[in-house]
Amino acid sequence: MKRRIVISGASGLIGSALSESLRADGAEVTRLVRRPARDGSEVQWTPGEHPLDPDVLVGADVVVALGGASVGRLPWTRGYRRELVRSRLHATETLAAALRELGADAPAFISASAVGFYGSVPGEALDERSGAGDTFLAKLCVSWEEAAQRAGDGVRVALLRTAPVVHPRGVLKPLITLTRFGVSGPLGKGTQVWPWISLDDEVRAIRHIIDEQLVGPVNLTGPTAATANDIGRALARRMHRPFWLPAPAWALRLALGAAADSLLLSDADVRPAALERSGFRFTYETAQEAVDASV
Repeated sequence: MKRRIVISGASGLIGSALSESLRADGAEVTRLVRRPARDGSEVQWTPGEHPLDPDVLVGADVVVALGGASVGRLPWTRGYRRELVRSRLHATETLAAALRELGADAPAFISASAVGFYGSVPGEALDERSGAGDTFLAKLCVSWEEAAQRAGDGVRVALLRTAPVVHPRGVLKPLITLTRFGVSGPLGKGTQVWPWISLDDEVRAIRHIIDEQLVGPVNLTGPTAATANDIGRALARRMHRPFWLPAPAWALRLALGAAADSLLLSDADVRPAALERSGFRFTYETAQEAVDASV
């Protein structure tokens, strides 16, 4: 029997790749879109303004909630921080409300979160049992996950604590520009651990969570730790450009505010413990392999 998957945020980097992968294997994908629907595979919704008709979710095997305003858009002004919160919570709350109405007939719910949940914890290996941090992004992730958990006691909920995706449209986008012009280098000390994952393994991991019916938080991050310098140098080697010009932490904080500590200077050695316990095997074991495959 053909599986049916409902996806919000299906037009983004992860959502579009996931939709393509599922359809290639014969699944029926229903996309929730904020514009008028173009065909029968799309349903228009306006989270935060109107509830979602629960009938849209009837018969689905899984609902996958992705998306939200990009954390890569800088700087995070006060207004944009509100948008980062609003875009995530409104969508998640709207889906959770529709799932609650379905009760025992509700499909499983796989809701996006981020490794930013852990904040900055230098020198400590972090897994799904580790506590939340105190950065802006960590507090946002806590609220985001709480909204997903309100889908109802009978709903199987998995939380995707996703690492920055090593892809030209992901974490590499600003780094590629700097590297192309020969002005890349250490960000702060550069020795802070940056969680990462390839787009291929991100999609495979989400599908693994669906197939294996995993629940609770799941860290979607590569199996081998990498520092900011490791990723920057890997990109510079790939592009045959130098890696030499440091950006001091004080300058990053002055230019980017809260985004500097949440994104660039955060030090978090996040391990994919739940994935590995469930038998998942990564295509790309190191950040260098992921960079080489994507650029």
